[in-house]
Amino acid sequence: MKHPFFWGLAMGAALALVVWRAAFMKQRALKKQIKELGAEIDDLNKHLNRQMKITARGSEELEKELAALKEQNENLRVNLGALDQKAGRAELKTLQLYDRAVAVMNEKAPGFGSAWEGALREAESEMKDAENGLVKFFKKVVRPSLPGAAEKVDAGGELETSENDAAAEDRRS
Repeated sequence: MKHPFFWGLAMGAALALVVWRAAFMKQRALKKQIKELGAEIDDLNKHLNRQMKITARGSEELEKELAALKEQNENLRVNLGALDQKAGRAELKTLQLYDRAVAVMNEKAPGFGSAWEGALREAESEMKDAENGLVKFFKKVVRPSLPGAAEKVDAGGELETSENDAAAEDRRS
């Protein structure tokens, strides 16, 4: 054992043991770190999957709601078109009243027919303009009053009678 070869061999073995122990410890720390990162990645994957499911569910609900609203919009559009074509009883009575008045005026006033036709053409052009744009909106909100009616239309589209007109009607009855 006193030979330098054995001393060199012992020192080399000790150095190899120190290097091996350091590498073993480093490898253990790296495996532990990889395991922790794997757990974090699993947690992130679970979180990502949960978020994707929530987003998908929300998107599906929004798509269903959008489809329902589109269907409701189409139904309302069709109903509005049907209501625009349908005349109410009050409008029909007013139309009959105007028709009778025009017939009486044609009999009594010979020049009335041509003046009436001119006024009718002007009213038709105003109605065509009113069907397009902002005028249509105002005509729907503020309906024209019928002759003899003392009613006004509020912004909600409901009829309301003014107090003065209600008092005048009470005096008449």
